[in-house]
Order: sequence, then C-alpha cells, then structure tokens
Amino acid sequence: SRRATAGLALAVALAPAARAIYLPGFSPNEYKEGEQVDLKVNKLTSVKTQLPYPYYTLPYCRPEKIQDSVENLGETLMGDLIENSPYVIKMLANESCKELCKIKLADVQKDKFRSMIEDEYSVNWIVDNLPAATRYRRAGGEYTYMNGFNVGVNQQGHYYVYNHVLLDLQYHQNPEKYEGFRIVGFEVEPNTRAGKDTAGNCAVDAPPFDIDAHEEIIYTYSVQWTESPVRWASRWDAYLKMRGGEIHWFAILNSLLILLFLSGMVAMILLRTLHRDITQYNEVATEEEAREETGWKLVHGDVFRRPNHSTLLAVSVGSGMQVTGMAVMTLIFALLGFLSPARRGSLLQSMMLVFTLMGVLAGYTSSRFVKVFDGDEARWKCTTLATAFLYPGLFFSIFFVLNLMIWGAKSSGSVPFSTMFAVLVLWFGVSVPLVFFGAYAGFKKSAIELPVKVNRIARAVPEQPWYLQPVITSLVGGMLPFGAVFTELFFIMSSIWQHQFYYLFGFLALVLVILCVTCSEISIALTYFQLTSEDYRWWWTAFFGSGSSGIYVFMYSMLYFSTRLRIDRVDSTILYFGYMGIISVLFMLLTGAIGCLSSFWFVRAIYGSIKVD
Repeated sequence: SRRATAGLALAVALAPAARAIYLPGFSPNEYKEGEQVDLKVNKLTSVKTQLPYPYYTLPYCRPEKIQDSVENLGETLMGDLIENSPYVIKMLANESCKELCKIKLADVQKDKFRSMIEDEYSVNWIVDNLPAATRYRRAGGEYTYMNGFNVGVNQQGHYYVYNHVLLDLQYHQNPEKYEGFRIVGFEVEPNTRAGKDTAGNCAVDAPPFDIDAHEEIIYTYSVQWTESPVRWASRWDAYLKMRGGEIHWFAILNSLLILLFLSGMVAMILLRTLHRDITQYNEVATEEEAREETGWKLVHGDVFRRPNHSTLLAVSVGSGMQVTGMAVMTLIFALLGFLSPARRGSLLQSMMLVFTLMGVLAGYTSSRFVKVFDGDEARWKCTTLATAFLYPGLFFSIFFVLNLMIWGAKSSGSVPFSTMFAVLVLWFGVSVPLVFFGAYAGFKKSAIELPVKVNRIARAVPEQPWYLQPVITSLVGGMLPFGAVFTELFFIMSSIWQHQFYYLFGFLALVLVILCVTCSEISIALTYFQLTSEDYRWWWTAFFGSGSSGIYVFMYSMLYFSTRLRIDRVDSTILYFGYMGIISVLFMLLTGAIGCLSSFWFVRAIYGSIKVD
C-alpha cells in the first residue's frame, strides 16, 4: 500500500470486455470433492496509517510452520506478505463452528489489538487467488463489497475483536466442459463472540468479545459452500464493483465534451490565424505596404536560440518521453489483460521494468535535443549522465528515505535489502547502459534541420504585459491537462490509498489520448501567442505550459488528503506526500515533454513555410 495506448479504437473496444475474458497465463483450478483448499493470509492494512504489518503481528492462530509464498518485485514493493494459515477447508465440506485455537492474551498483545482496532486495520485473506471480501447492504438494497474485514470494532471505548468468521465460498461446476469444481467467490462474515468454551463461542446469542474483560481468546470458524451461476472468467466482477470503484460515466462524458470543445476551438483559432499570417508574410510587398513588419516573423533569427539551462531542458524532455513510453506500453499490456488485479503486484512490476527499458528512448531524445542546441561531445556526455541519474536519482532518494521511515515503524511495507539491490541492478545494470546506447544512437545521427539560422546577436525582447509573463501563462495552461485527468485521477488515488481495485484501463487509455492532444494544443497555443508578442524565449514556456499540470496534481493530492483520508500520524503523512510528490513530478515530465516536442514541431513548421530574406 505504499504506493498510451494501443489507440483510441482499441481502448473503446476493450473497455467493456476487459472483465469477462480468460486472463493470459491464468488457468482455473478444478477441485475434487473433499480436496484440500488452502486459505492464505496477507498483510494487515489500514487506510488511516498506510503502513502494512504482517498478519501474525497480532496474536492469531499460527500453523505449525509458517511458510512464505514466492512474491514478485511488485508484491514486495507493495508490502505484500503472503503466508499459510491453520484453517482446514475441504471442497464442498461444510463446517459448523469449528475451533481453531485458544490463545492467552498478555497485556502487550491486548495493547496491540487496541492500537490496530483504533487505526482501523483490515485482515486480508486469499483463497484460490481470490481475496476475501465483506458484503454490506446499501441504503437502496444493493450490496457492496469491502476488500478484507476489520480486525475489530471500537464502540464507546470498548474494543471488540472479531474472533469468529463464517467463510462463504461459492463454486461453479459444468460437467460437460470440465471435471470438478471451480471457486468463484470468497466472502467473509466476521463476528465477535465471548463464549467460555467452543460451544459458548458458537452460540448466536453469545456476548461480544471485549478485550479488556477477557484473558483468553477462542478463535472459531464456519465454512459454507454455495453453488453459483457465476463463471470462473467473471468471478472478479464482484470485487471490481466495490464501493467507490464504479465509474462516473457522466463525469467522464462531461470532461470529454469540454476538452473536445476547447481543443477544437484552439485548433480553429490557430489554423485560421496562422493561415492569414503565412499568406501575409509571403506576399510581395508593394511600396504602400513597405511598412515595418510585426509579429512572429520578426524573431526568425532568434527563435531557435539556445535557451537558458538547455541541458536541464533536454534531460527533462528525455525523461518525460521515458515516462510517456512507460505509460503507453503498460496500458497496452493492461488492455490485453496481462495486468489484471488477479496478478498481485504485476502492474507496479511492469511499470518499473518498462520504465527501465525506456531508458533508450530517454537517451535518444535528450541527445537529439542537445544537437539542436549545438552541443559538442562534452555536452552530449554531460547530458547523457544527467538523463541517466538526475530524475531516477531523485525518485530513488525519496524512496530510500521513506523506506527508512517505514523500516523504523517495523512495517512489512519496508523493502528488504535484497529487493533494494534488485532495484539498483535494474537502474545501473539495465537502465543506465540503455540511456547511453540511446544517446549514442541519437548523437551519431545528423542534427535536425532547422528552417532558419540563428543570428549572432540576440534581439531585444519588448517588455511584455503581466498576463503574458511565462509564469502566468504556464499556470493557466496547466489547468487544461489537469482537467483532462481529474476524474480518472480520483479513482487511481482511491486505488492506491484506499486499497480499492482499479481495472478501468480502457477509460484510462482514452483519457491518456485526450491528455496528449490537450498538452500538444495548449503548448502550441501558448508558444504562438508568445512568438506573436515578439518574445522568442519559448522553450521553457512550451514545457511548463502543459507540465505545470503536475503542480495541480500535487495540489489536488492535498485536497484529497484533507477530505478523503483520515491520516493523523506524522510518518504516514510524510509517506503520502512523498509518494504523491513523485507522482506529480512524473506527471509534469510526461505532459511537459509532449508539450515541448509538439511546440518544437509547430515552430519548425511555421518558420519553414515563410520566406525569410
């Protein structure tokens, strides 16, 4: 919990079908009657603290030997810790209140229970790769599901522990197609019961288990098998309809209509105005028209002048293309069904691996920009080193500091040394060489041909009105890309910070396409207005004209923190804003790179279409 696309047509086509397909590489398990069904336990999670802990941190019943399941890189980074349990479940064998164990409670263990209940920790179990879910009835009579179930409940200062569970397992059978039974549902109904013995604990009218009034806790469980018409391929549907997980169709449609209208308006203004400008500039001037020219043609000798901090700009654009490539490839895999919620940690792991491989794109893009800025071999090497280490180093440093905090809190969310070493190997052993390879390939290619030459002496820039200052135009421009992702950002953040499943990759791909178009058009528009006012310093404005949307993402994370989350611990607050800071910078790089490259293409096109004396 610490924590484009194959094309618009593919996104729309796959969106409704993403929930009812057999996932590639996944095959259903068919159980015979009476066969052992394993119940595995995962980390204890809390929305209030965002710090996961191992299941056996609390005094729960333990098996004779605790065995960890093999986890991938993504699961480890997310703090997953999947272990076996002593629960005995047989296929189709119902159990009525079976005792699991009795445990004497010391004061330290009671304090641990109180702390976990106070922080609203949830228990997470897994059966046949399905997470346990708790069903609740909504006001309208519909059911909603919560991932896992609470450790206990706090009522009027009394702490009650859930020590009896009803395991409701649903199965599906189809003798014509396969033998045996497939598990298609796993619901848990927790109860708190304080019986003097197992029989007392099984009584429906047993009083609740108040942790302050007892020195011993009895754990019991019941198993209930129910046949279900749900097919194995659709068994995740119930989990994907959890509270807050449904898509707000009206909000998505509203955002699309507004953005399409604004994009159309910007495109129409630019096309009509540019057509008039280019026609006027290319006309043979008569004596009556031999007056002083104004507008963007005047700055043709300075428009491609190297900007201040050009190396940083090249590195930022290169890193932005690396993030963009990661987003596109990850979404393609997700649309094809490879990154389903059934594959725990696969999304994070895939993003890291693809980001590493996209180092070649970062190196290539940054080196091409350096050649535009007339960079020599020394600048090429400096830029390549910065591309390989600046932003990845920033992200790793923040991650390392946050991991030290999590380790200090003794949370299972802390990344072990072996995993940290694996991340470093990915960075230094794969990403850095690929960045150098891409930069070498880009530097060996001939420089991008520019339509006009750069004058030796820089032209004086007229004084600009306050509303055309780069800071103002950039902040205004960033609102539009943020508006494109606002609705989807809410669901993504709910998935990360409220432990909900996110599966709407078709909609996300659609939003990414809209985002790319919006970033291109807003940066082009701002660049055009700046050049029209005879200000040729457009490079950084083009980048931040769309890249400033990262500021709005971080501001929205502050709003989300204050309105949606109930985090009150200092370490959890630092954890939240640390990771949201990384996400905001990644978003800034993605949008800024798209905007800068689009503006560069636009400036080359318009200056290549006019006659320059």
